[in-house]
Amino acid sequence: MTADSEKDIKYLKAIGRVVAQALKKMMKEARPGITTAELDDIGKEFLEKEGATSAPRAMYKFPGATCISISPVIAHGIPNDHVLREGELINIDVSAEMDGYFADTGASMVVSKHIPEIEKILAATKSALHKAVHAAKAGQPINVIGKAIQQEAKKNGFDVIYDLTGHGIGHKLHEEPASIFNFYKPDDRRILNEGLVLAIEPFLTTGKGRVVEKKDGWSLQTVDKTIAAQFEHTIIVTKNEPIILTL
Repeated sequence: MTADSEKDIKYLKAIGRVVAQALKKMMKEARPGITTAELDDIGKEFLEKEGATSAPRAMYKFPGATCISISPVIAHGIPNDHVLREGELINIDVSAEMDGYFADTGASMVVSKHIPEIEKILAATKSALHKAVHAAKAGQPINVIGKAIQQEAKKNGFDVIYDLTGHGIGHKLHEEPASIFNFYKPDDRRILNEGLVLAIEPFLTTGKGRVVEKKDGWSLQTVDKTIAAQFEHTIIVTKNEPIILTL
């Protein structure tokens, strides 16, 4: 969608704040001994308390309120009876709807441990998100986003996941523009317009940059079972600095 009124911006900021707080709360509780289902319940209860509805559940009948992925799964992991262990690399993705507006955010983390190799990819992915978000200016081609992400990945010795992309968002979880690539696509001539609402989500990996769907029909894991990380913000594009809704 294009946010072209104060009402749009106000309501987008409200749902952006809710999903950001839900993610923060879940990351704080992600410690050894808790199951991913219990972690999902924490997110679900917070969303409901704030008057928000899980977007993947409402729109796609996803079997969880949030997506919790345990490496080598990097996206759409189903919350279940898996007990978190120290040193596991996990990703939490929270998207929700409130008052007809949607926002989407996500982050990767290591459970209760410092592992330098993983911390390096986490830092690089966070940096890629920062660069991409600030490259997204009205009047620029959409491919500046993928270019910024891919350059930051390469600079740090990683690759992007080519099969996973960002997307438009606003009145639905997934809107046009679809497929905001995490790599530079010179033939993508779409232009960013003022007020465009986007979910930007770089995925970086140590491997080939491809994913495969597991038998559960949802979970996406790296094809070579290498580690990967994702960070995500929902933003409103402007001519200058973006409005980041999920800080």
